[in-house]
Amino acid sequence: MDESQVISIAVNEYAVAAFVGYLLILLGIGIYSSRFSSEGISEFFIGGRKMNRFVIALSAVVSGRSAWLLVGVTGMAYSQGASAVWAVVGYVTVELFLFLYYARRLRNFSETYNCITVPDFFAERFNDKNGSLRIALVVVFLIFMVSYVSAQFVAGGKAFASSFGITQASGIYISAAIIMVYTVLGGFLAVSLTDMFQAIFMIFALVVLPFIAIWEAGGLQLVLSELITMEVGLVDPFAVTMGGLFGFLGIGLGSPGNPHILSRYMAIDDAKQLRWSAIVGTIWNVVMGWGALFIGLAGRIYFPEVEMLPVADTENLYPALAQEHLSPVLFGIVIASIFAAIMSTADSQLLVAASAVVRDIYDRIIKKGKDIPQKKLVLYSRIIVVLLVGIALIFSLLAKELVFWLVLFAWAGLGAAIGPTSILALYWKGTTKAGVFAGLFTGTSVTVVWYYIPVLKNNLYELIPAFALSLLATWAVSRFTPKPQNIEEAFIEFEK
Repeated sequence: MDESQVISIAVNEYAVAAFVGYLLILLGIGIYSSRFSSEGISEFFIGGRKMNRFVIALSAVVSGRSAWLLVGVTGMAYSQGASAVWAVVGYVTVELFLFLYYARRLRNFSETYNCITVPDFFAERFNDKNGSLRIALVVVFLIFMVSYVSAQFVAGGKAFASSFGITQASGIYISAAIIMVYTVLGGFLAVSLTDMFQAIFMIFALVVLPFIAIWEAGGLQLVLSELITMEVGLVDPFAVTMGGLFGFLGIGLGSPGNPHILSRYMAIDDAKQLRWSAIVGTIWNVVMGWGALFIGLAGRIYFPEVEMLPVADTENLYPALAQEHLSPVLFGIVIASIFAAIMSTADSQLLVAASAVVRDIYDRIIKKGKDIPQKKLVLYSRIIVVLLVGIALIFSLLAKELVFWLVLFAWAGLGAAIGPTSILALYWKGTTKAGVFAGLFTGTSVTVVWYYIPVLKNNLYELIPAFALSLLATWAVSRFTPKPQNIEEAFIEFEK
């Protein structure tokens, strides 16, 4: 064995040790949270509405990013340069608005009417006595959430395979097992606390890595000069088509339609603290976004051609740059940050999907809200989480192409279907149940149709027209259909 092989093995061992330490902390959080989360489904799914403002701030922004930020935005900045910043601007701006205005209304209403899930909110807001609206929402959630979780498992499998030399299938199994254990044990409290912990990992990696890479390249000015030499447009944030600009900015429109983000707003202990959460969450969003952008720009200096990256894939830039510039322990932390992004999204989506089955279908429709022991509902919720992990695991192992095809629609589909209808439900008294049905159908169908027409898709991200037409359909149908009877009482709660 030569010296290089010894060094390689040592590097691998230190990186693995750092990563294992991270996993043990996650397990500890799950065990710590298990007693509280066993008290009832409110505790299991939204932390009993007792979550701290700092936890909510970090959990809300991290659960919405997934591995897309670490591998998607970095790869986008590598390929397109500084214009990728508009993708960050889009979601940061929308989520700031949600924290400041939207979240407080949703939190006030959900507490008064004991809403634990997003379908709960719609059912109470529109007096959905026969459960038809609740069922429609649950179907949409399950379709998108299971596919989204499957994609996170696949991403975890790839990260394990590229970082630690195991097979992708083994990595998928390990990812699924880790996420399942602490989600089943600790419910929403464990998910939120791990999100907060994982947010610290993510921001550390997203600040340290670009700083070191730019420093070792000779400083920011030299990096920018070299980028200009390669291609002037790489440092010009406006080097983007109008369709591309609107597409980047429009990414943020998905946030008000993704229930794993909305459930955070429902869980905070005091609605008045949401403004504080808005400040912290926005700062965290901005720092993480800019870190990802500068990783992409610095990476272009070290890997001028895509072929120089592992597997010639821009989405491998983040770990490749980390391995080249960081010590083994820090590299292990960077790998942990990728899993942090994956897990913070997957665990949240599992809870949303489980709550849809147990709370919205079993408790509210099948049992019609009869007095069921809370611990029994928590037990059922844990069983459903395990079953959902099993289903998502099958998808991730046997239908990889289908999963990734579906996940492309998940953010846009949920954003276009739930976003406009929930905004109108919170802000316009004229919104009706029939209008919401129209918005759900329009948002989902336009997303799919737009994606399949190349001339449309290539010029504008499907979420933008789908969101706009869903908003229009909800408004138009609501104008000609009867309003729910409890509208005045609802708006009293919104405006507290």
